[in-house]
Amino acid sequence: MRKLTPNLIVASVEAALRFWRDRLGFEITTEVPHGEGLGFVILQRGEVSLMLQSRASLAEDVAALAEREHRAVLYIHVADLAPVRAALSDYPQVVPERTTFYGARELIVRDPDGNAVFLAAHPAGD
Repeated sequence: MRKLTPNLIVASVEAALRFWRDRLGFEITTEVPHGEGLGFVILQRGEVSLMLQSRASLAEDVAALAEREHRAVLYIHVADLAPVRAALSDYPQVVPERTTFYGARELIVRDPDGNAVFLAAHPAGD
């Protein structure tokens, strides 16, 4: 295996982009239209890639997967939590910001589709 890229199934790609692109700074590298809007995008920021696909697009692509809700828990390493905290200040935290037993500072929020997103700054060298 060489790489893992999560594909988050979302109600609206455009709404999800307000979180991932506009708040967290991901850039669109690929986009696929679907109907009047976007059905699929690939996002990149640094070494992190992420795909967003609308439920409507998934229903046409792989109908068997579109029959149920999908939720994910993502863990993203960041160099500094301060700019992320500022960018997501109006998103509710799942738990108060914390320091883990292994020394990482974590901010945990939910994206517009209910996926849990852990953003973690680890001590130097981790």
